[in-house]
Amino acid sequence: QVQLVESGGGLVQAGDSLRLSCAASGRTVSSYTMAWFRQSPGKEREFVAAISERGSSTGYADSVKGRFTISRDNAKNTVYLEMNSLKPEDTAVYYCAATWRIGPPRGARAYDTWGQGTQVTVSS
Repeated sequence: QVQLVESGGGLVQAGDSLRLSCAASGRTVSSYTMAWFRQSPGKEREFVAAISERGSSTGYADSVKGRFTISRDNAKNTVYLEMNSLKPEDTAVYYCAATWRIGPPRGARAYDTWGQGTQVTVSS
């Protein structure tokens, strides 16, 4: 089974950019559909973006469309989330997730493996 470790979170100001990374180990990430979710205090975990095994298909939540970009480098066993024009409402713990399912699916229940999360805080 694949293990996932997120990095790249931090404290930024509104309008800034961040790039999150999700490094996979144990199995090659090229076998999996990958996604990013986020969760803020008192709220349910919500879908952010997903990418198919070879990167040919992507999907985004309406709230991040046009600002965030998901990508993957299967040779480096890593998935990325480029976040631009960050807003205070983007503040959350961001999680990387993997699934065998194709789609790519947007429901958290479709994903079998999760990382530990990385905190992103956007100040106004």
